[in-house]
Amino acid sequence: MSDDIRNKVKNSFIDSIKVKQEILDLDLHQVLLEAGEKISESIGNGGKLLICGNGGSAADAQHLAAEFLVRLTSDVNRESIPALALAQDTSTLTACINDYGSNEIFKRVFTAICSQEDILLVITTSGNSRNILEVLQEAKKRDIYSLGFLGNKGGKALDYCDSAFIVPSDVTARIQEAHITAGHALLQFIEDRLLETGWLNKI
Repeated sequence: MSDDIRNKVKNSFIDSIKVKQEILDLDLHQVLLEAGEKISESIGNGGKLLICGNGGSAADAQHLAAEFLVRLTSDVNRESIPALALAQDTSTLTACINDYGSNEIFKRVFTAICSQEDILLVITTSGNSRNILEVLQEAKKRDIYSLGFLGNKGGKALDYCDSAFIVPSDVTARIQEAHITAGHALLQFIEDRLLETGWLNKI
């Protein structure tokens, strides 16, 4: 095995650390505090978090929705926090692609279940996926707050997000790693705030 192959494994960790350190250096985590307060208030008023993304970001959407609904850590047993990944139903997903095209997959579900108190979280490394832009535009029309987990310079999605956490990297893997860290940090904040305000109870 060549040294180059060995070094790539080590460098993946080094590069991931560098990206996360830059996030702290640029105070980008402040976006999560502000968005977390908004989401906490929304959930306290009966809203829910709707999450979507493509590919690996779709997996992140389901990952985070599960932890909102169940729990983040075993340290706290608490009530469920309402959250839903928009592309987890394969029957609906494939029917929509077949009948209307992939650009409609998130928008179609979003328009059916969203309410005014809801929050939309989009996860996208490029910020340019058409189906992400479609659901963001729909949220804008309905005056529903949207948060973007983006990468590089944000892409076209940045124009439609009310708030954006932009990972300072153009490497997809590094962006995805930072997104899931941001998601966990956001959930921890929301869980703590909801418990603190009495909108969420321990069980």
